[in-house]
Amino acid sequence: MNIKYVQIEDKEFWYSLDRHLPESEFEKKVRDKQGYVLFDGETPIGILRYNLFWDNTPFCTLLFICEDRQKKGFGRMLMEHWEEDMKRLGYQMVMTSTQIDEEAQHFYRKLGYIDCGNLTIDYPGLAQPMELLLSKEL
Repeated sequence: MNIKYVQIEDKEFWYSLDRHLPESEFEKKVRDKQGYVLFDGETPIGILRYNLFWDNTPFCTLLFICEDRQKKGFGRMLMEHWEEDMKRLGYQMVMTSTQIDEEAQHFYRKLGYIDCGNLTIDYPGLAQPMELLLSKEL
């Protein structure tokens, strides 16, 4: 296994998993090293992207492992790599979120994340299930 910062040449694979990131933001992820690609040999199998919440706290905005590789420890590996990278950069805490109706909350809790709030959006046309915020001290 190998984890690298996302590069422009990873774009096709990236967008095979991430359909929400605008292209201009992808270029920023590459430039600012705010995305990772997990490789099994030469084959990319997962991605993680983040930004800075409040401009000072790393916030994982997407973690995705190819479906045929899920539930085999690769998500944990990618999260732990990101956490170590954030710790090396001097951050003391990281955050993430997931919709309350998704199973990911259990995954994050197993990694030591704790519930720290929620966000509810009820505007017509924008409504979605409650977003659960989670944090972890590094």
